[in-house]
Amino acid sequence: MNLAYKIGRILSSVLRPLRDYGAFMVFMYVLGLVCVYAVVPAKRGYHAYSLAPQELFLDVCLLTLVLWMLPHRIGLWLKRAMYVVAYTLVIVDVYCFVKFDTTITPTMLLLVGETNSEEATEFIDSYLTLNVIFSRLGRVLLVLLAHVAWTVVWHKKPRPTSTLRKRLEQAKGIFSSPLTAGLGGVIVLAAFVYCAAVGWKNKAAFARLMSYDNIGDVEHELTRKDCAVLYHPVYRLAFSIYANELTAKQVVKLVDNIDKAVVDSCSMRSKNVVLIIGESYNRHHASLYGYGLPTTPRQEERARRGRLVPFSDVVAPWNLTSFVFKYLFSLYAVGDKGEWCDYPLFPELFRKAGYHVTFLTNQFLPQAKEAVYDFSGGFFLNNPELSRAMFDTRNEQLYRYDDGMLKEYDRLKAQNKENNLIIFHLKGQHVDYRTRFPLSRRKFNPDDYERPDLKQKELRVLSDYDNAILYNDSIVDEIIKRFEDEEAVVIYVPDHGEECYGEGVHFYGRMHSTEITARLAREEFDIPFWIWCSHDFMVNHPALYGDILKARDCRYMTDALPHLLLYLAGISSPHYRESLNILAPGYDEARPRILKNTTDYDKLK
Repeated sequence: MNLAYKIGRILSSVLRPLRDYGAFMVFMYVLGLVCVYAVVPAKRGYHAYSLAPQELFLDVCLLTLVLWMLPHRIGLWLKRAMYVVAYTLVIVDVYCFVKFDTTITPTMLLLVGETNSEEATEFIDSYLTLNVIFSRLGRVLLVLLAHVAWTVVWHKKPRPTSTLRKRLEQAKGIFSSPLTAGLGGVIVLAAFVYCAAVGWKNKAAFARLMSYDNIGDVEHELTRKDCAVLYHPVYRLAFSIYANELTAKQVVKLVDNIDKAVVDSCSMRSKNVVLIIGESYNRHHASLYGYGLPTTPRQEERARRGRLVPFSDVVAPWNLTSFVFKYLFSLYAVGDKGEWCDYPLFPELFRKAGYHVTFLTNQFLPQAKEAVYDFSGGFFLNNPELSRAMFDTRNEQLYRYDDGMLKEYDRLKAQNKENNLIIFHLKGQHVDYRTRFPLSRRKFNPDDYERPDLKQKELRVLSDYDNAILYNDSIVDEIIKRFEDEEAVVIYVPDHGEECYGEGVHFYGRMHSTEITARLAREEFDIPFWIWCSHDFMVNHPALYGDILKARDCRYMTDALPHLLLYLAGISSPHYRESLNILAPGYDEARPRILKNTTDYDKLK
């Protein structure tokens, strides 16, 4: 019995932090759980993080232990500070979810940082209403009220002398028994060990996520199946601050390079250079490249006329939008020294050469709900100083479908000058495919495919993807129509490819494994690429048109695109490299096409 007593005393020591900071542990745990479930969308297929209760218990236990180990006065003030931070973050997080359908994100944090006091006041007046209080945010406020009530009652002097106090005293006496307290200690310790075991992987993943030194690697980390789940607003805030710090470093370099961008002269070779950037476009789903269904009839017709020249062997350097955009806009190419942000951005050179530059994007506008991928791909395009250096004209809103970009251009084209660079960035075939085209434009259905290996649901996804390509065909055709009566050259390039139930494959989207196989390269890196020339352009530049025809079957990777654009504009600059210009006599076709900085595309079997 004496031994059992001693063991009980030792095990009961586990409960000491709870005796001093029990209220802290209980309320922080309840608050965390309320937040976890309050930000789950009320839509089919959405669920809360399954290990949230266990991880939250682990986190709260560790915080309680830290408070208990500190001197009492310091621990008391730190506890109060933690209360303020926790309730503030949870309220903000749930409020953002209720009003904007998003939790704390890097873009949200960026937008808050750019908000002045007048805008903040207007925001509060507009959005802080009773409806919000009685929404999911009300659950958080109830926890806060319960906490305040507990604090008032507990610290009220004199302490309650009622039956409630007697019962509390009796309960305290029971749990002060070494055997009972020891049993409680065993239970708490076992729960802690279990939660630590099941939550370890996510903690390690979070540490890995916060260890990178550039935002591109962070985005790549988030594509892993075992990426960290940021289940609590504290983690979301920490990640948002970290992501903004990483992008800020690259923005500083890019801003420094504005003055270093040099243009020696410009012949204005092409009066209008039009760049159309598509999204998630698998070349092997385009009938322009031999696909079985007529997904690109308009482009095929233009190719038959001879003005649209499709290139047959073009690949993207990455299968991630943000990585590709950095290559498309920077004069950096794979294999160069330093980072992409150490080099000027090509629109800066166009502006310095005297071109009027218009950028119309249906994806990269800063918005509260912006995903990390869009944030990573567009942060440098949306920085005010860089945007002013690159663009004269920009759109200010996004559209459900890409035909909105046509209306936007028609509205803004009055600002065009004699010589123009116009960039269209479309949503294209970005997942979810069925939302990328109006239902009235559906042509292909599951019955159009002889694929007995696919289920009905898979056939529906496949048909949606092909319908999105068909709709994209109509959009690019309408863009071309707007330049048919001008001297113009139009270049079409998507950011990367996309898997969509290739032969024998039950998968759509993109895989982000480190190993790039021949099949993966074919589906996710092979992309359509073409150049269209107006009649006036062909008449005024017959030799250049001939160079386009001769280059149509050359090996090419789109990280070199800025050098082609500079050549089409006739911009002479020390940043231009002929070896990267597919139309130049000195083009280096033997340059290795390295995918994701790891795999030589041309050595894949």
